[in-house]
Parts: sequence; C-alpha cells; structure tokens
Amino acid sequence: MSAWLLPDQIADVLPSEARHLEELRRTLLEAARRYGYELVIPPLLEYLESLLTGTGEALELQTFKLVDQLSGRMLGLRADTTPQVARIDAHLLNRQGVTRLCYCGPVLHTRAGGVHGTREPLQFGAEIYGHAGREAELEILELALDALGGAGLAHLQVDLGDVRVVQAVLEGCALPAARVTALHHALAAKDVATLDALTHELPRAVRDALRALPQLWGDVEVLAEAACRLPSNPALEAALDDLRWLHDRLRELETPPRVTFDLADLRGYAYYTGVRFSVLGGAQGRCEVARGGRYDAVGAAFGRQRPAVGFSLDVKSLVGLVPAAPLRAAIRAPWRHDDRALRATVAALRAQGETVVCVLPGHEHEVDEFACDRELVLRAGAWVVQPLAAP
Repeated sequence: MSAWLLPDQIADVLPSEARHLEELRRTLLEAARRYGYELVIPPLLEYLESLLTGTGEALELQTFKLVDQLSGRMLGLRADTTPQVARIDAHLLNRQGVTRLCYCGPVLHTRAGGVHGTREPLQFGAEIYGHAGREAELEILELALDALGGAGLAHLQVDLGDVRVVQAVLEGCALPAARVTALHHALAAKDVATLDALTHELPRAVRDALRALPQLWGDVEVLAEAACRLPSNPALEAALDDLRWLHDRLRELETPPRVTFDLADLRGYAYYTGVRFSVLGGAQGRCEVARGGRYDAVGAAFGRQRPAVGFSLDVKSLVGLVPAAPLRAAIRAPWRHDDRALRATVAALRAQGETVVCVLPGHEHEVDEFACDRELVLRAGAWVVQPLAAP
C-alpha cells in the first residue's frame, strides 16, 4: 500500500476548500458571539468514561478508543463535543444561572454518516445551560437560523418534534427498555407493521395512538390533529403547547423559515428530553444541515444536572451548499532582498491588511492563485501600487 494513501472517508482539505471552511467557521462563530456565546475549546481526546458516561450506545460505537501510554487508562477521541461542554459547565465554570457556550473543532467517527460522508467532521455548536423555559429553545433556533443564513444558506426550514409526545402516549405502560427502544426505532422508520407486532398486548388507546404517530407529520395543523388522536394528559398538552408556541414565534421572524412537524421522528430519543429539531436548507430545503434540541440530563453524569439546549452541525457539509466568498484582491510585488525601500513598502501594506505576494525569481509567469489586481512598481525612485497591467 502506498504511504500517501489515507484511510477511507478521511481526506486532506486543499487550499480552496480550506479557505471556504475557514470563512464559514469564522461566520458561524461570529454569529454565536453576537448572541453572547463564549468560545470553549475542549481537548480532542480524554478519558473514555468521561466522554461516554450517559451518552448511550450510539456514541460509544462511533468513538475511536486507545490506551494512554502514561496512565494505562482507556482514552477516547471525541465523536461529539456536547458531553465535553457539559463537563466544562458542570465542573470548570460551575456558574449559577445561564451560561452560553459555543465551540468549533474536529470530531472523529468510526463510521461516516453516509457513502460520501466524512469520518472527520468539523463540528460547530452552541449551547445554553441553566434555563428550563422554552425561551432557550427559541434562542437556539434563532441563532441556528441566523448563523446559517449569514453563511449564505437559502431555503431554510425547521422540522420540530418532541420526545415527550411518545413518553406521554406510553405513560402508565410498564415496558422493558428493549421494547421501548424497538418502539422508538419503528416509529422513526414509520414501520406500522412492526408497531403492530410490538403493541398487540397494549391497551387499545395506546396502540391506536402509536399507530397514529407515523401519520402525524406536516404543517402546524398536525398539532391540532395530534390533540384529537392522542390520549390527552398534561405531559402531551405541554409538549404540543411548546411546539405551537415555537412555531408562532419562528413565523414572526423577519425572514421566517417554513416550520414543519414530525411527531414520530425520535432520532436521539435516548439523548433528548424535550423538543428536538432539524434545520434543513440548500436546494429546495432538502438537506439536513443542523440538529439540536433540549437535553436536560446531559450534565447528570458529571454530578450537576442543569437544563440544557443546543444544536450542532458539520461545517464541512456546508461547503457544497454555500458558495464561497470571492477571493480578496491582492498585490503582486517583485522579490528584491537587497531593496530596503521595497521591503518596507511590502511590510507597510501587509500591516494595513493587504495581501502582498512576492514573486520569487523564475516564477514570474505562474498562475496567480490570489487574484492579484495590482502590482508594486518603481516610479521616480519610490515603490507605488498601480493596477496590474493586462497580460
């Protein structure tokens, strides 16, 4: 095997894409800063039990594991940054009241999410700790939409759900954990045949409600239909009321997204404790570009359970959906190591924020990668900038 080959679904990021990624990263972090989110940079690896405590089987299967040569303990390469941010909130900051944190860095997955996916996403995320009200969900959604819109993504759509809906339907049914897991998977897949097999001994009202859930998707009218078709109880009413409130607030935004609902979509059910959402964008709004929701139990493993809401996305997934910004114009300069005036002029231009490309000897006719539209020329004993002569 050639030494220069990389593992499957691991790739170098070459200059034009790297520039695009960095522009997107800065745009997203700047959006978070405007909302008052503080940047944290957790380590890429840490002790395995810290990374995986309370996160569920899915994340464990996605985590690369290795032995620490110093301590002999097992380490993990993070597959998700949220558990680390929860640890930071619980133990390092340990603040009272609301804490807003954001991050952007690589994560590693043992398997990619799709055939053309990457096993090294660049994960951006933002999280609010310390507020149990639905205002936190709204702020996180507004930030996600603002950040993605600012990055140039069009046709944004928010798809909402709530894990409390299924919990309310199953209230009073003592089911084994394995059965509940199977029910969640069947609901997410909208597999009515499997639902029938899993629920045949349950009370008629519960069985009918579970069979109705895969049909409860679409626009806001779905919530009224759910109120009619699902067994009424305080937990269900609270979940539907929160979803309706979020819909109304999102539709009041200056650039309102389309808002849809899928009450059977339970991806991450073991992780989320309330509202969960996906943001879709790109051509006709068909690509999922961000995912988030409420996960109040995330800090419990670290001894400080706090209300928590957040979202994350893979910056690399945006590259194909968002056009890159035009190259910044640059200045071309000759290379003369013995001309102090030239060197001083180049240094002054760079200090002003200009890109100055010095052409090394013998490379005067190479392809210009920096969109040089001006050049430094010697005029009357002084180096001046003038428009670049046409080739």
